[in-house]
Amino acid sequence: MNNFNARGEKDACVKWIRDWFEENGKGCNAVIGISGGVDSSVVAALCVEALGKDRVFGVLMPNGEQSDIEDARKLVSHLNIENITVNIHSAVKSIKHNVKFALNDNWSRQSSINLPPRIRMATLYAVSQTVNGRVGNTCNLSEDWIGYSTRYGDSVGDFAPISYFTKTEVKEIGKVLGLPDDLVNKVPTDGLCGKTDEDNFGFSYEALDNYIRTGQIDDMEIKAKIDAMHEKNLFKLQMMPCYTPF
Repeated sequence: MNNFNARGEKDACVKWIRDWFEENGKGCNAVIGISGGVDSSVVAALCVEALGKDRVFGVLMPNGEQSDIEDARKLVSHLNIENITVNIHSAVKSIKHNVKFALNDNWSRQSSINLPPRIRMATLYAVSQTVNGRVGNTCNLSEDWIGYSTRYGDSVGDFAPISYFTKTEVKEIGKVLGLPDDLVNKVPTDGLCGKTDEDNFGFSYEALDNYIRTGQIDDMEIKAKIDAMHEKNLFKLQMMPCYTPF
């Protein structure tokens, strides 16, 4: 991990984005869901460098009141990109009410956690198809490794610039891109359950990222937990299984 060449990887990723759009969306815009966290900030900044700020479109999607919405506004202002705010609260509330009613007042906690990111992705695609866009995925390797994403929510998109970078590496790229320090070093949260990512994991990004890159870890209990989460959530990274009749 100490040998990570953030500037070199940033430059290569910018070229990859530029080449991808040339082949898959010539003249199209990059549409990015802006949360105010380091991942979406880095993806948006990479796209600005690759395509120019006039071809990057930010979408802020609070679910009612978002305590850190100013971080998202700070990012779009820093990059000077066109953006809109779409509050998803009424859509989330309506779907929850109707599903809960149809299921005889049954509604799971996990449904409450996963519904907002799925509504956000539907919103991103509605915007993207209206502004001639391609949706950028903002997941990183650390999150994907342990399944810390919502299937058909933040786990999808049209192109994924940072999915093979750990959270530690994404932060290093953010520094090279010149993003504000408070956005790069912001404590990661999912914005859904009120806890930090590391509180949810039961271990630090530092331990996870080092294990991913080197295979080394001091705490065998944490190793077992990471391995179990990785195996359990591999299905999220695989193509949907299809029956083949012949």
